[in-house]
Amino acid sequence: MTGMWWENREDIWKAHDFGLRIIFQNSEMEVLRTKVKLLRDDISIVHAHVRITGQTEQEVDSAGIRETMFLFVARKVGKQWWCESAQNTDIVFGKQTNIRDESGDLKSVSYRERIVLPVRESGDKKEDEV
Repeated sequence: MTGMWWENREDIWKAHDFGLRIIFQNSEMEVLRTKVKLLRDDISIVHAHVRITGQTEQEVDSAGIRETMFLFVARKVGKQWWCESAQNTDIVFGKQTNIRDESGDLKSVSYRERIVLPVRESGDKKEDEV
């Protein structure tokens, strides 16, 4: 997602209606892993690692494969669990954060730096990535 904050049912419905009809109309979603943390008998946090394929192409020849991390806060009402809040964040492997480049575009970057590690056998230093 792009940092949208929907605060009422109508906005949530409109966003999902548009997304499912236009952006994800031919998509498949595969849940790769889930983790549930029960905070109380009726409140839980759910993490879901998801792979999405078949997203509608816009401005590119192929939308490719995306992986995202969903985070849900759920509340049990009777015997059913209801989602109270959710967040969806794209996973960009090998990157730690986003920055704005010189043209103002957002891009994912890596802050990993090359460091010098000592090599015990010879006492020489060896450059290696962390």
